[in-house]
Amino acid sequence: MQNPIVPDRYSRAVCSIAVLGLLLGAAARAQQPGTASTTGPQVVQAVAVEQPLGPVAEQIREQVEQWRVAHAEVDAATSPGHVVVAFYEQNRFAPAWTGPGNVDQLLTALGEMAADGLDPQDYALDELQRRRGVLLDPLATPRQRAQFDLLATDACLTALLHLYRGKVDPATLDTHWNFDPHQFDQSRGLQAVRDALARGTVGSLFERARPRPAQYGQLRTALAGLRTLAAQGGWAPLADGPTLKPGSRDPRVAALRRRLQQGGYPVGDGVGDLYDPALEAALKQFQREQYLVADGHLGKATLAALNVPVAARIEQLRANLERARWLLHQLQGKFVVVDIAGYQVVYYRDGKPVWRSRVQVGKPYRRTPVFKSEITYLTLNPTWTVPPTILKSDILPKIRNNPGYLAANRLRALDGQGRVVSAASVNWSNPHGIVLRQDAGPGNSLGRLVIRFPNDYAVYLHDTPHQELFAREQRPFSSGCIRVERPRELAGLLLDDPQHWNAQGIDRAIDTLKTQTVMLREPVPLLLAYWTVDLREAGRISFRPDIYQRDPPLIAALDRPRVSPWLSTVGAAAPPAQP
Repeated sequence: MQNPIVPDRYSRAVCSIAVLGLLLGAAARAQQPGTASTTGPQVVQAVAVEQPLGPVAEQIREQVEQWRVAHAEVDAATSPGHVVVAFYEQNRFAPAWTGPGNVDQLLTALGEMAADGLDPQDYALDELQRRRGVLLDPLATPRQRAQFDLLATDACLTALLHLYRGKVDPATLDTHWNFDPHQFDQSRGLQAVRDALARGTVGSLFERARPRPAQYGQLRTALAGLRTLAAQGGWAPLADGPTLKPGSRDPRVAALRRRLQQGGYPVGDGVGDLYDPALEAALKQFQREQYLVADGHLGKATLAALNVPVAARIEQLRANLERARWLLHQLQGKFVVVDIAGYQVVYYRDGKPVWRSRVQVGKPYRRTPVFKSEITYLTLNPTWTVPPTILKSDILPKIRNNPGYLAANRLRALDGQGRVVSAASVNWSNPHGIVLRQDAGPGNSLGRLVIRFPNDYAVYLHDTPHQELFAREQRPFSSGCIRVERPRELAGLLLDDPQHWNAQGIDRAIDTLKTQTVMLREPVPLLLAYWTVDLREAGRISFRPDIYQRDPPLIAALDRPRVSPWLSTVGAAAPPAQP
């Protein structure tokens, strides 16, 4: 039944057009040959009268109107239901899924969403399969056909959007998130769906919606491989015991060889319980990729990494497939990516990596944030103003224990006007209004070079005097900033001026010990991203430690069931007949 509170705008418009047509038709008949006219010659124009909606279209229109009333306060930009409404309004409420061919392609494509780490039941796959018989059932009512059509359209459009830019809104998981979502042109998108329905090529829509970079396909392939392995029983956990070293014999060697082989590592042709050189090389490769000490010893840390269940690795892949849907469209042209969990920074040109370096990132309790910005300038021989958090938590306790700490670290105390004050005059128990600044030079905490970009977190890329820490496999040592191992090389790429700012020019400017700001000729996009997988040779995937524990909340959000907003309409009882 039409809701009496909301005027039926569409019905009134149709009635008005019909009445106008009758009036004009009467006028036209009055001007036929042989009919007297009292007003002289008349020009009668033909008026096209819209045909009334068919029974199924009328049911779709009614349910769309009901949905609009129930969701009048919902922002159209954030509600998938509004996309369905727009689809039908633009097509005069005509049913879209009238042939079994397109329906077959849709159901197949929805089932294949599992290969992307998504749940086909988020798109009401079982419900659609149960109801698809209404298309061929001569006794099916217009309402039943309309219900199936709405549900199918919602499933199709929602699945395409999820492939295009992800199921989970990353901003709900991370308050720092400021990446631009993959832009969706609704008008063109809906037209593409209509064209595919007309041509019978619905299945191709899903392939086109997936991220195009090859990395996405590699992740899907790896997920399929792990699921096949899981269906075969996965990998058995290795038994605990004394540290296993190369050259030794141990009953666990055969199990270690099998486990590494299942992970795609070349283990040679060894047999029996001898820990041979080929197996040692394979284990070292695994250790390097897990950011463990690559000593070839099967100790507790390596054993724990090997014994992560295949089911957990499947979930890790699903999380990174979702990140790929968020981010891969960002990787175009010239840009810099800080791979936080991978402890590296990469410079890309024309979308391809041309330079990379190791980095140190924030400690787990001072995480390096994930966000997007643009590198705009460099500072050579920077001073360092101590951030309030570091001052309170790190430096003040050291000053209170050691009055000579400031001088030893070339730190000056400044008042609120930026004037240097005597350290002896400061009450370090409560240094209100005091700022600490470290002089430029080799011992500066920022090193000799800072790469700067606008952000709200006082985070930047910089040199560091702590070069020895780059030799560590896992490098979460900073207070949130990114320490770069070879920052001068990156500076040369960013400045892109071989005549004035080549390696020698950068060195000369730094050797002056003068603080200098150098602007980039044009900003370079910077992405601080977080991936817990690596793509390796021959399509193999390796897994990284989740140092900030970002995977579990993302996996939980992916697993949260989605219920179609049209299911309540679909499941509702037929309304009573209108009088």
